[in-house]
Amino acid sequence: MTIRHHASDETLMRYAAGQLPAAPARVVAVHLATCPACRERLVAFEAVGGALLEAMEPVPLAPDAFASALRAIEDEETARHAPVARHAIGRPRAPATLPGGIALPAPLRDCEIGPWRWIGLGVRASALKLPEDPDARLTLLRVGAGRKLPEHGHVGTEFTQVIAGSFSDSFGRYGPGDLSEMDHEIEHQPIVDLEGECICLAALEGNMKLTGLFGRLVQPFVRL
Repeated sequence: MTIRHHASDETLMRYAAGQLPAAPARVVAVHLATCPACRERLVAFEAVGGALLEAMEPVPLAPDAFASALRAIEDEETARHAPVARHAIGRPRAPATLPGGIALPAPLRDCEIGPWRWIGLGVRASALKLPEDPDARLTLLRVGAGRKLPEHGHVGTEFTQVIAGSFSDSFGRYGPGDLSEMDHEIEHQPIVDLEGECICLAALEGNMKLTGLFGRLVQPFVRL
């Protein structure tokens, strides 16, 4: 696998600091699972963050600081495990493979994967539910060979990780392992290559702004 499109420095710094929302963070996690170059950069950013913490001047702790920290840890553990337990009851585990026998990326295997729904000609989507944030909007997309997605812009940044297949837009060609980051200033129209369908993982910080007649027609039905 040759990866040509990587996470930006800003994205990796936010990921290292835990400042990415849950859905974009999962997209970046899937990219990191296949990209040694970005994993190496992430280690460097984490080291910088650790060095900054060590360089900070220590401040006196409140007398009850230790007890408060223990209570916060207990509360966080309770909050973290309770939603997982609730959503896990009666819920099938994520399938090990995607359509076409493609392996489901490891960072998605604790997600609830919804049914594939039609959202346009040759385009289907499946919503993923994250145990840490059930309201996060994380979507798997299947786009048929040669199909075009509606031309669109974004309110916030769009993160798209290619799992299988490939697509092109005015910024280049994206194949398996590639990560596309498009900010609010960009409008583009991805077109899937003719060799076969493309499966991507997508998340937005904000909302999608569809343009053109088809985009305006399907906008009410697209939860991206």
